Amino acid sequence: MGRVVFVQPDGSKQEVEAVDGQSVMQVARANLVPGIVAECGGELSCATCHVFIGGQWAGLLPGRSDEEVDMLEVAAEEPTESSRLSCQVRFEAALDGMVVTIPETQ
Repeated sequence: MGRVVFVQPDGSKQEVEAVDGQSVMQVARANLVPGIVAECGGELSCATCHVFIGGQWAGLLPGRSDEEVDMLEVAAEEPTESSRLSCQVRFEAALDGMVVTIPETQ
């Protein structure tokens, strides 16, 4: 068990508990974090769970799959180097304290 810090577009923060193996999308939905729509429920087909994960955390994550890259191209918010789909990022102990920023639009 660990924690993830979600940062809203207005700068407000919500720190929640996460269980190893959960996707960041599952963590957000289980804790009613606003801004993670996740219309497809984590099936990699909607891009409504787009988030930004930068800094030290980005280096701890596996790379984006081709499918994730394709879906990010249709995200409502312009993707950046730190863009990820939260359904594709699995929480693990090494990510304890990870900061995830939610875009203004999904």
